[in-house]
Amino acid sequence: MSARPAGGKPGRLAFVPPRYGEDTVGGAEAVLREAAHGLAARGWCVDVLTTCARDHFTWANEYPAGTSIDGALTVRRFPTVISTQRAERAHYEAAIHAGQRLSIEQQQRWMNDDLRVPELFHFLLDQAGDYDAIVFAPYLFWTTFVGAQVAPERTILMPCLHDEPYAHLEIFEPVFNGALGVWFLSEPEHQLAHQLFQIPQNHHVTGAGVDIPSGYDPVGFRQRHGLGDRRFVLFAGRREGAKGWDGLLQMYERIVARADIPLDLVTMGAVPVRPPAAIADRVIDLGFQPKAERDDAFAAAAAYLQPSQLESFSRTAMEAWLAGTLLIANGASDVVRWHCDRSGAGLTFDDELELEECLRFVVEAPAVAAELAERGRSYVLQNYSWDAVLDRMEATLETWCAS
Repeated sequence: MSARPAGGKPGRLAFVPPRYGEDTVGGAEAVLREAAHGLAARGWCVDVLTTCARDHFTWANEYPAGTSIDGALTVRRFPTVISTQRAERAHYEAAIHAGQRLSIEQQQRWMNDDLRVPELFHFLLDQAGDYDAIVFAPYLFWTTFVGAQVAPERTILMPCLHDEPYAHLEIFEPVFNGALGVWFLSEPEHQLAHQLFQIPQNHHVTGAGVDIPSGYDPVGFRQRHGLGDRRFVLFAGRREGAKGWDGLLQMYERIVARADIPLDLVTMGAVPVRPPAAIADRVIDLGFQPKAERDDAFAAAAAYLQPSQLESFSRTAMEAWLAGTLLIANGASDVVRWHCDRSGAGLTFDDELELEECLRFVVEAPAVAAELAERGRSYVLQNYSWDAVLDRMEATLETWCAS
């Protein structure tokens, strides 16, 4: 990331992710962390206001509360307070997914019967005026829902919005409507927001930056993890149902049983994997891996699988393309299909049989797959370098904060 051009007028910013750290798994958290470091390198005074949690399922306090330094950033961590039963939330959660209409009070109770961070709320009440802008992401968590409404005239929302049942809840309207500005990660996310909310005049598709590795070591990756010459497809997203992981395992099991395509499924992440017994020897779980190892995994894979339809950007798709690896994506994701259409570098599937055909293509036409993937690398370099994204973010900050 380059330094801020001479003559600029940096101010003071706060970034508020629900979790923060190199060992946290989540696209929104990674984008906020890297944007904060990038803007600090350009002269902005940047604080990170976050929780002591590492895991977004339990929200247990694993990091110590208080202030620490991370490079040029000041990180302030506040303890989470968790509802022990969350029975009321579970009740309303089921109603939301069933399409039932909840009252505003019921929606509020759903939001509050889970993660809460009262000390962060009080800090914002006392200190919000010290910042030129406060950046919150993603829209769905208590930290954003409550924090963004403390000082909406200073709030920049990076919603990471998906077309999901939660996005249709009325309690999120003031979060979007009242913000000083909104940063969108893709054009489909931008269009979805227009359909759901009255968004402020200050909004811009900034995209998200992706770090460009200086090199890759796919051979070393295979050796370090005992993979030998086995060809594999990779999944490195959040391993949960909402991200398409459970459905991917089920489809892969049936495809292997029916066609026995010679591709293993390698996966990385923080949550343990329990594949069906029939494919236990074909699903290789490497657990949580540091960034350099993840980069090498992308380069070693025959293709990267993106089964999620709930994407606002899809950072892992960009990482795969940078590594010269073909993307195979769920066509139900408007965002990822948009990237594939713009780049001409990915395959999409709408059902299990189409996924099988995509895997066959990887096996039977590896040279053509590599040619497609090279288009993806060019697409990422042209659109999503951090320098380009930070330029867009800075332009909005300087205009919106001045107004």
